[in-house]
Amino acid sequence: MTDRPEPAEGRGLTRRRILTAALASGAVSLAGAALSGCGSAQASDTSTVRLWDLFSGADGGLLNDMVKAARPHMPGTRVERTVLEWGTPYYTKLAMASAGGRGPDVAVSHMSRLAGYAPTGLLDPWDMDLLAEYGVSKSDFTDAVWSRTQFEGKTYAVPLDTHPFIVFYHPGPAAKAGLLTSDGTLDAEAFSSPDSFLRAGRELAKASGKQGIAFGYVTDSAQCWRLFYGLYRQTGGRFDLPQGGPAEVDVDRMTEVIGFMTKIVDGRVNPKHLDYPAAIASFANRQTAMILSGEWELGTFRAADSKVGAAPFPTVFGTPAVYADSHSFVLPHHPDPDPERRRRTHQAVAALLKAGQIWATAGHIPAYGPITRTDAYAKLQPQSHYAQAQQHVVLDPSVWFAGAGSDFQNSMSQTLQQALLDGLAPDRAARAMVRRLNTFLSKPSPA
Repeated sequence: MTDRPEPAEGRGLTRRRILTAALASGAVSLAGAALSGCGSAQASDTSTVRLWDLFSGADGGLLNDMVKAARPHMPGTRVERTVLEWGTPYYTKLAMASAGGRGPDVAVSHMSRLAGYAPTGLLDPWDMDLLAEYGVSKSDFTDAVWSRTQFEGKTYAVPLDTHPFIVFYHPGPAAKAGLLTSDGTLDAEAFSSPDSFLRAGRELAKASGKQGIAFGYVTDSAQCWRLFYGLYRQTGGRFDLPQGGPAEVDVDRMTEVIGFMTKIVDGRVNPKHLDYPAAIASFANRQTAMILSGEWELGTFRAADSKVGAAPFPTVFGTPAVYADSHSFVLPHHPDPDPERRRRTHQAVAALLKAGQIWATAGHIPAYGPITRTDAYAKLQPQSHYAQAQQHVVLDPSVWFAGAGSDFQNSMSQTLQQALLDGLAPDRAARAMVRRLNTFLSKPSPA
């Protein structure tokens, strides 16, 4: 459908006005999610830092706790939160607000989304000298995460965490299967090749008397992609996506990975064809001994098993690589930002990073390195057992159409599901993925 020309000024609502009004009403309706007592931030109120984020539920409560803990490190500054709906609605609102210069002082964004925002002028860069005044610098973050914060030599994101795709396991059957080391952690060597991984899964099934490894993917928009991309990057295969295409990938290695994924879900290693909730329930109810999932499920699993174990995703194909994303702080574009507001925003973000021990209790790995090097963090288990995953994390390809909650992830997962669920041959699935990649690459970038 072709857009109609906008009405002349003064003759009615333009499409931009409608969008702006919708955005404004959405923010007002969510004002109740702001911290108690914060009030509304006025343009002239430089003491209030307005934050948009997508954390509801337990994570939202933890962020509130972080704000309270950070107050001594940002005297005279209030943080006012507005919580918006996760996914496309959030990123649409953020883009519209930034395009109009009416965004909040700071927002949370998945790092994997940065390539669609920084090049288009929707974000402003961080002042690293200013952050350094408050005790935050590049050296505080792992290279794997920090490298994704950059665009044209400037820093456009400050990582709050990394949230990797890992493995959880019940220690009882894992020990009985001989898959734990002397210190009680998972023996990564027992999963260090496709054959050994599948063999370990069968041993877990024997030890538990039920099922070995759960993986929920049916009808899910991202799970297949998370597993595939992490494994593919372990092969060392190219995955370059130049604008305009074609995709530069290794189809043989893609085929090998997809073939391995089909064996994980063939019913010998785990229950066949689980959707995401069913897989979570299967592991929580001890119907399976291990699950491939995101660390964000730690709260659910620990409630079911207080001694639940966790480990970085095993290196199955030779090169350490763990699929992950990162919640990060970004600066929505403002055409003429107030220097005092920007200073307080930098101060507030630095203070929140230093309260990262609270964030770690949910399972997320704090990106601010001084937190993960403390004795207090070492005592967090199983979090400290998979913290090393942040050294080898791989995020979505750095292209404008990829990232958390994107159509790209959904499209890739749909093709992979055809192989896992419907019997599409791995080589045909790989070629179908390449065709879809080239379709995305053929679309013009908004930058």
